[in-house]
Amino acid sequence: MPHRQLLTLPNLLTAYRFAIVPFLLFCLQPEADTAMGLLAFGLFLSGAFTDLADGYYARKHQIETVLGKLMDPVADKVMVAVALIMLIPMGRVSAWVAFVILARELVITGFRGVAASAGIVVAASSAGKVKSVSQYVALCVLIFPQGVLPIPFLHEIGRVILYVSAALTVWSGFGYFYRFQKVYLSTPVAR
Repeated sequence: MPHRQLLTLPNLLTAYRFAIVPFLLFCLQPEADTAMGLLAFGLFLSGAFTDLADGYYARKHQIETVLGKLMDPVADKVMVAVALIMLIPMGRVSAWVAFVILARELVITGFRGVAASAGIVVAASSAGKVKSVSQYVALCVLIFPQGVLPIPFLHEIGRVILYVSAALTVWSGFGYFYRFQKVYLSTPVAR
């Protein structure tokens, strides 16, 4: 049964991801210097870690909230969307890759809303979790300023990881749709 308190550590970690979005918008500009790039990297990395930590902590301490279950995936998507969109004019992300990833996220959010309205929770799959981690890794590499570390082709490596992530995004989206329709259609309330 979901916990009713709102100010739990997992909810605060989710709120942190929302709070860093304006700073990411500010730091991820084509004309940004190395210091701004490093700040954006640190903010995004910390946001990725809070995503990994909040759900684990909530389940371990049995303090999951309805608000947390709804807002956690939204915070993740907003943070990823900002990074993807802001990296397009910097030439680090192709618009079509950003579109594929964001379109999938919007469609799955719609399915989650339909399921939630019927009182159904379709849990995240292992493919979805791998997709999220691959997106975070790719975006961290793409945000990190080129030339700070002696790693040649850093952003090219990030793009390859992002392409793999886009493929995982589509794959996990089909998996989610399959699980959604199986659970949704087998629930008497849903019919």
